[in-house]
Amino acid sequence: MSETSARTGDTATHGASIELENLTKRYPGGQQPAVDNVSMEIKAGETVIFVGPSGCGKSTTLKMINRLIEPTGGRIRIDGEDVTDIDPVRLRRKVGYAIQSSGLFPHMTVAQNIALVPKMTGWPKKRIRDRVEEMLDLVGLDPGEFHGRYPRQLSGGQQQRVGVARALAADPPVLLMDEPFGAVDPITRDHLQDELIRLQHELHKTIVFVTHDFDEAIKLGDRIAVLRERSHIAQFDTPEAILTNPADDFVSGFVGAGAALKRLNLTRVRDVEMQDYPTVTLDTPLQQIFTAIRGSGTNEILLLDKRHRPYKWLRRGDLMRAKGSLARAGTLVHDTVTRDATLRDALEAVLTDNAGRVAVTGRRGEYIGVVDMETLMNSVHELLEADRLEAMEAQHELEETRAQQTHQEQEGPGGVTKA
Repeated sequence: MSETSARTGDTATHGASIELENLTKRYPGGQQPAVDNVSMEIKAGETVIFVGPSGCGKSTTLKMINRLIEPTGGRIRIDGEDVTDIDPVRLRRKVGYAIQSSGLFPHMTVAQNIALVPKMTGWPKKRIRDRVEEMLDLVGLDPGEFHGRYPRQLSGGQQQRVGVARALAADPPVLLMDEPFGAVDPITRDHLQDELIRLQHELHKTIVFVTHDFDEAIKLGDRIAVLRERSHIAQFDTPEAILTNPADDFVSGFVGAGAALKRLNLTRVRDVEMQDYPTVTLDTPLQQIFTAIRGSGTNEILLLDKRHRPYKWLRRGDLMRAKGSLARAGTLVHDTVTRDATLRDALEAVLTDNAGRVAVTGRRGEYIGVVDMETLMNSVHELLEADRLEAMEAQHELEETRAQQTHQEQEGPGGVTKA
């Protein structure tokens, strides 16, 4: 049970299995079905990503799971229950749904948006009130600050967080996400992806996520379904398997060049060693800061704000010019990564930093440690070496197979060696 669930006295609902059996959608007048005979099993608590070209039917397939689009044929089972014939409104209340641009109701406050489904389901007022606070806290928004705001008063990233909170409010076992981060800037998108990874690590829902971005699919998915036209499955496998052994040229086209570097999306910052830089706060006396730098061996320290978040990088020369004040000293921290960020995210941040390092933060933006270029490059070399060894093993197996085939051909029928 999560800390937030324990606080409200509820037991968190984990994921449910999903089975699609010969799922088909035909639109009137269409020569071909939009979705054609798709069968797929999704495990409880798994994050599965649908990726494919525009118009291939991935969003249509997703929307048939909660029957926003009614299937023409086939079956949908959630936790073994055939939902094809049950009331679609009741079904949608059991399945969370998050879309691009959040889909929040503009005339409702943040709290009212999040409370919508629990209220429709008949929850008591106190339970709804507690759940709204729990959900805001879960997605990293201060309940006291955001409770009464309207969507227009939020940034794009904040709106998406509220959209995810609303989708999770009634504690559904299944969460459907249709390109939810497609309308925000790249930096916000990275942070939202990290937040989803953190949430899933805590909640263990079954998530089906649509994207056209293969890098996003690698980063988020336990398994990826690469879809052709009409949602025909080209390959349905783990990110590692698709990167190292794409099924055909169509899948290879999605993987693209640099598969080894793309594998950096499979390793999290929390999995590598972080440096513990010396830190000071705005209240730390200058003499004590000088002493901290001299004893650090790094020639710089990290200045934290009142909430223990990275604020400025301070060097000895900065302090000499500070003349008793830290207001104009140092370099502002422009970029951070979370513990759930990928090594690729960290590498991009480090490459844009003059000193070749990036601060790592926790759930509330609080400082945890620092990752530098040396650590990341060692990880890249390890991945490249692993790929090289894997390729050598595959080549060796191929040569052995060919040698055996040649030997069998030379022996002929009955094991008699040909003249």
